[in-house]
Amino acid sequence: MSEADAAKLARRLREVREYLGLTQKFVADQTGINRVAIVEIEQGKRKVDSLELKRLANLYRYPVQHFLEEEAPYEEGSASVAALARAAGELTEEDRREVLRFADFLRNYKRKSD
Repeated sequence: MSEADAAKLARRLREVREYLGLTQKFVADQTGINRVAIVEIEQGKRKVDSLELKRLANLYRYPVQHFLEEEAPYEEGSASVAALARAAGELTEEDRREVLRFADFLRNYKRKSD
């Protein structure tokens, strides 16, 4: 893996953790990866091995490929739709209806502003 690829991986791991609102300590506790190692991985100072990446991906509920893709994974519609479907599958029926209402709002808002 090139240095540029390692930097992208580190950045994506940090971004997803922060997006999910998880602390490095929580991630360390849940994955068994030392907190210092989490910090160093996210800073690009330490390489993440395949087993660690799998544990992180499982905790974050993202496919491993999300962190390894060349381009940002959500630039392709199918990847974001799949991620949305995975997330929605774990919601209550009421929460899914709320997400659908918000999606309708966004779709209609976009049409009106174009």
